Amino acid sequence: MRLGVLDVGSNTVHLLVVDAHPGARPLPAHSHKAELRLAELLDERGAIAEAGVDRLVGTVREALTAAEDKGCEEVLPFATSAVREAGNADEVLARVYAETGIALQVLTGEEEARLTFLAARRWFGWSAGQLFLLDIGGGSLEVAFGIDEEPDAAVSLPLGAGRLTKGWLPGDPPATDDVKALRRHVRAQIARTVGEFSRFGRPDHVVATSKTFKQLARIAGAPGSGEGLYVERILSRASLEEWVPRLAAMSSSERALLPGVSEGRAAQLLAGALVAEGAMDLFGVDRLEICPWALREGVILRRLDHLP
Repeated sequence: MRLGVLDVGSNTVHLLVVDAHPGARPLPAHSHKAELRLAELLDERGAIAEAGVDRLVGTVREALTAAEDKGCEEVLPFATSAVREAGNADEVLARVYAETGIALQVLTGEEEARLTFLAARRWFGWSAGQLFLLDIGGGSLEVAFGIDEEPDAAVSLPLGAGRLTKGWLPGDPPATDDVKALRRHVRAQIARTVGEFSRFGRPDHVVATSKTFKQLARIAGAPGSGEGLYVERILSRASLEEWVPRLAAMSSSERALLPGVSEGRAAQLLAGALVAEGAMDLFGVDRLEICPWALREGVILRRLDHLP
């Protein structure tokens, strides 16, 4: 069957169309993406401003048209931290439904972590053993650990690259004191969760998903997307520690010139790097592997698992 997954994230609204069947690998057929950066469109009350809701409704309409054009039998719509934590979340969801007919399912942070873990587990298989997962989105950081398809521990922290950039790094390039303050904040937040995971022992394989980790791996020398899905892409903590001060000294336009870094995400890359560095350091991760599948694929796999 042809499925569409409509992901209303903190940075983008992304429709992924796949040909999917139980027991088979979902095959991407079409991708429709629009950058909204909802995490950056909050007013002083923490609500998504009216202009942001207008853009969201219009973008959902465009995605639905694309899904219809591509022959989707079903669209699986969900929203993550930007909508989940908005002060006017109920109003936003009601308006999207009234004007598009789409009832967005708002995932909790733990659900995000668990679905992303499922995708990583299916990608790497049982031979990967105990899996430790990190995912940095626009609004949150997800962490999960386990040996089965359901993780033994899963948490979500408000450490997304977009959120932190808006709240902590106003300069371009940012002030040194702001970078230091953000580094302290990130590490204090992550440190609260370390004990919850360390009791399970050392993982056999550490993996990361998300655009942030992909871009950090790419600038550290990992193969580009043109090399295909199945090429191993590794990010080491040593490489990351070398890149963080370099990124801090760059403007957004300079970061956008780095290999694999898109202009739309360049401003957020430093905040994402500080989160990645803090997580790898505090969890004792020396190297990790980039997983091509993430939350959208997890949503698809869970849907397929429940087909009659």
